Amino acid sequence: MTKPRQADDYNAPLVDRGGRSGTVLRILLLALVLIAAAGAFVVFKRSLDNEMVLGGLGVLAMVGIFFLVSSVIGFIEVMPQHQSDSLARAFLNSHPDGTLITDDKGRIIYANAAYGALTGARKATEVQTLETLLSRHRESNEALYRLVNGLREGKEGREEFRLLRAVGPGSNSSGAHWYRLKARLLHQEDNGGKPLQIWQITDITAERDDQERFFKELQNAIDYLDHAPAGFFSAGRKGEIFYLNATLAEWLGLDLTKFLPGSMSIGDLVAGEGLALIQSVQAEPGLKKTVTLDLDLRKTNGQSLPVQIIHSVTSMRDGAPGESRTIVLAREKSSEGGQSASAAAMRFTRFFNNTPMAIASVDGDGRILRTNAPFLKLFSGVVSRDDLEKSPSLETIVQESDRPQLAAALAAAKDRQGDIAPLDTRTATDEARYFRFYVNAVIDQSDEAPEEAAIVYAVEVTEQKALEAQMAQTQKMNAVGTLAGGIAHDFNNVLTAILLSSDHLLLQARPSDASFADLMEIKRNANRAAVLVRQLLAFSRKQTMRPSVLNLTDVVGDLRMLVDRLLSGTNVKLDVQYGRDLWPVKTDLSQFEQVLINLCVNARDAMPDGGTLTLRTRNLTAAEVSAFNYSYMPAEDMVLVEVTDTGTGIAPDIMDKIFEPFFTTKDVGKGTGLGLAMVYGIVKQSGGYIQPESEVGKGTTFRVFLPRHIPEPAVAAEAGAIDSAIAAVGAPTEAPAAQQPEDLTGSAVVLLVEDEEAVRRGGKRMLETRGYTVHEAGSGVEALSIMEELEGKVDIVVSDVVMPEMDGPTLLRELRKNYPDLKFIFVSGYAEDAFARNLPPDAKFGFLPKPFSLKQLAVVVKETLDS
Repeated sequence: MTKPRQADDYNAPLVDRGGRSGTVLRILLLALVLIAAAGAFVVFKRSLDNEMVLGGLGVLAMVGIFFLVSSVIGFIEVMPQHQSDSLARAFLNSHPDGTLITDDKGRIIYANAAYGALTGARKATEVQTLETLLSRHRESNEALYRLVNGLREGKEGREEFRLLRAVGPGSNSSGAHWYRLKARLLHQEDNGGKPLQIWQITDITAERDDQERFFKELQNAIDYLDHAPAGFFSAGRKGEIFYLNATLAEWLGLDLTKFLPGSMSIGDLVAGEGLALIQSVQAEPGLKKTVTLDLDLRKTNGQSLPVQIIHSVTSMRDGAPGESRTIVLAREKSSEGGQSASAAAMRFTRFFNNTPMAIASVDGDGRILRTNAPFLKLFSGVVSRDDLEKSPSLETIVQESDRPQLAAALAAAKDRQGDIAPLDTRTATDEARYFRFYVNAVIDQSDEAPEEAAIVYAVEVTEQKALEAQMAQTQKMNAVGTLAGGIAHDFNNVLTAILLSSDHLLLQARPSDASFADLMEIKRNANRAAVLVRQLLAFSRKQTMRPSVLNLTDVVGDLRMLVDRLLSGTNVKLDVQYGRDLWPVKTDLSQFEQVLINLCVNARDAMPDGGTLTLRTRNLTAAEVSAFNYSYMPAEDMVLVEVTDTGTGIAPDIMDKIFEPFFTTKDVGKGTGLGLAMVYGIVKQSGGYIQPESEVGKGTTFRVFLPRHIPEPAVAAEAGAIDSAIAAVGAPTEAPAAQQPEDLTGSAVVLLVEDEEAVRRGGKRMLETRGYTVHEAGSGVEALSIMEELEGKVDIVVSDVVMPEMDGPTLLRELRKNYPDLKFIFVSGYAEDAFARNLPPDAKFGFLPKPFSLKQLAVVVKETLDS
């Protein structure tokens, strides 16, 4: 039998296939040389005088010396290597982890004593590879397989696995064991470049037992914390709650089975302004701070739970808020038949911290003595809870320019003056936020706070100031609109006189005359001025929708010059892309021009550093419309107008607000917030749709969809005088000849009522050249007198709307009393809606907008008479 290995034997390696063969060989060789030299001396000592022998002995001696020196040198070199190898073996043999070294084919090169003890090997012949030991068990076999694959890829690794019995057939240990197995490569130069594999296996059963014991104790602690008589919750850096105990959950009516870490925040638990108190607790960078606060928590049924909390918060090294831990204590109830002092104090604190106003008490020098939670919330960026401990001055909150007024108010309070006027100011850090301070003097100082001089109440009035600014802007725009409308009305009279006079002169001139070109230039510029007037009327909203059939290619082409003028002086390039064979649409020309102008102006303003403004038109079939996936838009043929810019884009959080009235992102005075609201209204009134798409930093596209207009033949054939007149509103130029009667002459009696003498005289002369008999009146009263003189023998009345003494609508009502079938035409610089509301719903009349030309006047009169 093999003698059992003693305990001390484990200090030597079980397997060590390296050694000192080179050293032993050199020593043996030296010994042989010395023995040979000695033998030769004995044999040949009698022949030493022999020259030959002496020579041979000399040679032998030289060889012996050579080997001797070589051996000595080799011995000196071997000693450090020998010591190093000894230290390495001693280290590996004394290492507590079982260590096994194999070559790339898995053959054992070295195994230390710990490996033998762990695997039950008593001698070198009993040492087994890890593959032999671990491949029997699924858990360990999978771990070994992953590590081997990792070594093949040159990666180190580690695995932990559990076995029902100890590793090794000779192990006496029973029960389940946990093991940690590590693997790495050892590269060496004298092994043909092939690395060795180092395996370390450790029994970590005791370590695992300690971990399980720790987790059990931790679970017991959590169980205790869950059923503690106090509430508890912990929160992360952003206030998200990771844990709350069962006691607090029961108080608040929360179902812990449905609670998920991070699904709630501190703000969800705290009622009123208590969150401002908690957020005001800030620790120094890298430190912790703990405070006690009285506040209310919010139950799931909406009721408040008055509590006292011990709030502990940590701060990151950079000063950012860290995690927090909070103990929640229930407040004591008041005794029967009365109320304790502590309960009364808590009740006051609860009331004080949940008022809608920010409150602070200050001393005679304006230093803050005490504040409530709304005060800390309102001025969170200016003053903190830590600052209050140093009694900061109230004037540090407001801007420097407003501090003299605040100092005067506090001085008045210190002198016990009453009726101190409120003070409107802004904070020192944000000029966009407005606050109103109410300073009240403390007449009877309390014993607890004898230094109190004033109570300051503060409310934020930023929204109120914004509304006031919007109202002022709206009033200004209304005033400008009224002024623009009045100017447009009077200017229309001037333009009408110019156009009528130029038409009269053109009738008398021939194209070969020298003055003919000048007259045409006068008429052309009068028409341009009429376009400007029409824009003024649209701006003042004195013009309503008068739909006409339009070709958007012509509309965009006519606007291109105006858009170029709007872009002058900027680095914005205009790119117009016309669609081919655009379908007609039906909308108000002037109003749709305003849509395009507004969108182009907004696009220009969105590109302060320059860019490209693209106007694009094209037809869309019903299928192409459906491809946009706009659920609110029907699948039908549309004409698309796109206005695209490469500007700053629109933020997603305000995209839903851009069409709201008075909403604007521009500075005060640079935008009314009505432009896109007007655009939306005009597009919807035209039966169309508008859809914006934007990406911040890349640009915005507004898509305007207008339904394709398909005219009905019967309706087109029955177009009357009023429709032709309405069509003329869009452009001061003559209507298409196809829609006008060929013969514009007549013999009817016309009563022309106009307070502007130049217009009346020009209109009378123009109608008389067409064969009409014209009677003129300067007002509605004078028109009634002329009708009496003519005994009603008038075929048609052409009347201005705005006149002194009696306006046009009143004249129509008076004339229809006696002459119900009398034909009537209104002439006005305003649109029909500006006066039609003063007429009966069934009132029938024609309409001719100012300014008008001779031909337009003749067409309307002729068509109204024939209708």
